[in-house]
Amino acid sequence: MQTKMLEHLQIVDFSKVLAGPLCTQYLADMGAEVIKVETVGGGDDTRSWPPFHEGTGTVFLSANRNKRSIALDLKSPEGQVIARQLIQRADVVVESFAPGVTARLGIDYESAQKIKPDIIYCSITGFGSVGPLKQAKGYDVILQAFSGMMATTGEQDGMPARSPFSPVDQATGMHAAIGILGAVVQHGHTGKGALIEASLFDTAVGFLGYMSQSYWERKTEPRRWGSAHESLCPYQAFETRDKPILLGIANDALWQTFCRETGARELADMPAFKTNACRVENRSEVVAAVQAILLQRTRDDWISQLSRTGIPCASIQGVGEMLNHPHTLESGMVQTWQSGTDSALNVISQPLRFNGERNAIRSAPPAHGEHTDDILASLGYSETDIAQLRQKGSVGCAVSQPVSTDRLAAST
Repeated sequence: MQTKMLEHLQIVDFSKVLAGPLCTQYLADMGAEVIKVETVGGGDDTRSWPPFHEGTGTVFLSANRNKRSIALDLKSPEGQVIARQLIQRADVVVESFAPGVTARLGIDYESAQKIKPDIIYCSITGFGSVGPLKQAKGYDVILQAFSGMMATTGEQDGMPARSPFSPVDQATGMHAAIGILGAVVQHGHTGKGALIEASLFDTAVGFLGYMSQSYWERKTEPRRWGSAHESLCPYQAFETRDKPILLGIANDALWQTFCRETGARELADMPAFKTNACRVENRSEVVAAVQAILLQRTRDDWISQLSRTGIPCASIQGVGEMLNHPHTLESGMVQTWQSGTDSALNVISQPLRFNGERNAIRSAPPAHGEHTDDILASLGYSETDIAQLRQKGSVGCAVSQPVSTDRLAAST
């Protein structure tokens, strides 16, 4: 099934790595036509990040489906002309260049407005356009450190820890997509374009919203809690007889149920454990008591019993366990396409349902410059023109066999 609610939206994507490509992939999944502009040399950096599937980095594959790729030398006069032609035809431009680069290339917001006055233009940066760090480059891990996020992550007695799934990059892509969709709605009512600015800094600070409120109230830095929660107890990972479990006792009613179901009714009646506030105050004693109980049985035994009685809990799974869990498989979040050598490649679906269904994959992530000739032809360039541009190095074409798109197969 395809829900192409954005099928009339044309996007030129000058972004690379993760935040920008994820933003445009979200929109492409909903039907938008996305032309990914890559450098002539190697293209998007993540194409060369290991591990690889048939020569292409898997990080690239995770963020670039349902797009077409054109390879341009944006520093060449010919490449800049083509970029402006693409902007003229587009509804949305997305870029994630380092500060000042788009102005030098003549594709910044002011230049794009002159080309197309009602353009919707989304700029993704490290630290935003206002403040003393506006010229600084930003990376996910840098913003985790700078924002205070890393200082709150990890065990109390250990070093601060990076969240390895790049949450700042991923959420910035989401925020950018939300901003673009808001601008599209406005355009439908007013005919006016917009400049949307999304930054890794803003995203990281936004993540720290409730922790910032706590800081203003207490005037003390948040401590690292590992898997625990500073405001709830018991609400953390515990050992069982064989494997760890995450227990989430979020209110007093759940505490009473837990004590009853585990045969520890005496804990429920103890004044020091009666309310969540009391349990937080006496955290070490509560954790020790709960740990002693959970060590008596295996993880799966506890998961079965506690889940049956409505107590929030989960096995602490590896990624492989999660991907092969029956719920994941039935959810449709894993889809599959057949690649050029007949080897199946799994991908994570857009995390939305439309009218009860997932959007199926329309096309695989493109090979580098795979659609250069087709896109140039649509702009009016002849075969001779394209050959001359290629000879000059102003454009590039696919240098490897593209992933086949005529045998795409969605499976759940």
